[in-house]
Amino acid sequence: MTPLAPDTSSAVEAPILRRLSTIDRFLPLWIFAAMAAGILLGRAYPTLGAALDRVQVAGVSVPIAIGLLWMMYPVLAKVRYETIGRHLGDTRLLGTSLLVNWVLGPLLMLALAWLFLPDLPAYRNGLVLIGLARCIAMVLIWNSLACGSGELAAVLVALNSLFQILTYSVLGWLFLTVVPGWFGADTARIHVSMGQIAKSVGIFLGVPLVGGYLTRRTLVASRGAAWYDDVFMPRFGPTALLGLLYTIVLMFAMQGHRLLELPLDVLRIAMPLLAYFAVMFTLAFWLSRRLGFDYETTASLSFTAAGNNFELAIAVAIATFGIGSGEALAAVVGPLIEVPALVGLVYASLWARRRWFAPQALQSAR
Repeated sequence: MTPLAPDTSSAVEAPILRRLSTIDRFLPLWIFAAMAAGILLGRAYPTLGAALDRVQVAGVSVPIAIGLLWMMYPVLAKVRYETIGRHLGDTRLLGTSLLVNWVLGPLLMLALAWLFLPDLPAYRNGLVLIGLARCIAMVLIWNSLACGSGELAAVLVALNSLFQILTYSVLGWLFLTVVPGWFGADTARIHVSMGQIAKSVGIFLGVPLVGGYLTRRTLVASRGAAWYDDVFMPRFGPTALLGLLYTIVLMFAMQGHRLLELPLDVLRIAMPLLAYFAVMFTLAFWLSRRLGFDYETTASLSFTAAGNNFELAIAVAIATFGIGSGEALAAVVGPLIEVPALVGLVYASLWARRRWFAPQALQSAR
């Protein structure tokens, strides 16, 4: 087991919030502000929705589609695709990640959605879409704050990006239209085909994935990885938030009145999300520790398991079910809950490091 330096953990833990950028620290505030701005815009221009819907691509208003692509492209340009080959020989580690991310995570979210929202199928569907969208962006921030393995996190993020292209449409169709029927649930109200989801994923994940890959490959080849990661991405990466906020403003300009009419629904959506974050992180952390992984590996696996790609969930929900759907609203609530929940889990992870890993590190150092 890799020795750690337990005497520095408190110094690392203390400034967690200050180590977050201003943009990331106040992400829920920015989202609430975008929602409010959208509602005000919709009241000022009641015909805005009809105007935005005049030109569509894949069933999505072109202005909305621009936002969906915009918020995904910088995120996927950050992924270190060249790291995928590393760690591929460690079948136990990769098997653990695939099990937690692509089997246990979707099943847990499905169970929580039905437990908390048995009477609200649209919100359930939105949560299922979140559960299937594995984290490929913010996990790098949480992993860094918790002192996890940066290299392993980059590998897992790259793998999750590829797996989402290959499996998201299949799993979306399966978990929305097939699995509920196994338990006797009514799926008749869900009219979504694998083709619909595949088209949404192909456009709103596939296009920015290709763009992100080509951007990284081209600029790294011409300017070097250090310039790309330390100069270009710190300037370009945050523009993804602008794409997210732009999309939210338009969404709520078109359908924001629903949020004002149903404030308790937002709370009900938040409850299973909070439970999901806590259970997924705890499950992944416990399993990783039982398998004997060191702290850095355990933290990377746990934060990868707990986080989700809300940008993809929002894009698929809008493209498949419509901008005014309950599925889209549920997906938007996701990032509101993620930031405070994951900050709390960073503190929990560092506490677990002191509690369970530091003594082992001291013993191995002797």
